[in-house]
Amino acid sequence: MPEVLLTLAWLSVLVGAYGARARTLARRDAAVPTMRMACFAAGVGVLGVALLPPFADFAEGDLFVAHMAQHLLLVDLAPPLLLAGLTGPLLRPVLAVLPARALRRITHPCVALPVAFALLVGWHVPLLFDAAVRQEPVHVLEHVSFVAAGMLVWLPVLETLPAPAWFGTGAKLGYLLLWRLGQTALGNVLLWATVPLYAVYEGVDRIDALEDQRLAAALMMGEGTVLFLALAVWLGAAAFRDAERRQSLIEGGIEERRAGRAVRYGR
Repeated sequence: MPEVLLTLAWLSVLVGAYGARARTLARRDAAVPTMRMACFAAGVGVLGVALLPPFADFAEGDLFVAHMAQHLLLVDLAPPLLLAGLTGPLLRPVLAVLPARALRRITHPCVALPVAFALLVGWHVPLLFDAAVRQEPVHVLEHVSFVAAGMLVWLPVLETLPAPAWFGTGAKLGYLLLWRLGQTALGNVLLWATVPLYAVYEGVDRIDALEDQRLAAALMMGEGTVLFLALAVWLGAAAFRDAERRQSLIEGGIEERRAGRAVRYGR
């Protein structure tokens, strides 16, 4: 129960801070678009589903596949929804107190991807995974790490903070493909292992531990593939739309480089 109350408390703080900043911007005639707010609310909702009963109790029970589902919600679904709900003006008070140089470095695609992958793989090392299941403080740290990994992966793609100029649609597709391949590699380790890798799931009566591990691997790879394909379609459509807007600005007399920046950054 204390864990549930603590989770509800910090989710409430997150929603309250977002709402307060959105109201401030609305008073300045810079209202946050409704779709952005809906995305952020959906992201908070996914976090709530993953971390609160009844799903959290099921995920933290004796099935690895359920635990994997929780991990995927924290890494692949909640972060992009949260980031899609954010804008520069919304983040300005937070960015004002963060070290700008360090933030630019950690969110650079060439840094963000390996760090995120290291977090994902690291927590699936049997020693750390078993410790997270058995010890609540370690479990909390694992969940925070997964959300952080997801944020790092999706920040350059959604450009909640501006990405490097070279990181266009093609680079984003390649970047997401690398992330997908990394998840697939981890999934294949779980799928083709000949013995259960995690002691905490051995001896469970409801399902064979090795079968459970393979179901978790299949879930990870299946979810990742569907998500990658959906994002590839989205990026392709966005690139086509942006090309049309860019051409329209150029025909209207805007210099080519300025037109490209205006389309990419919404200015």
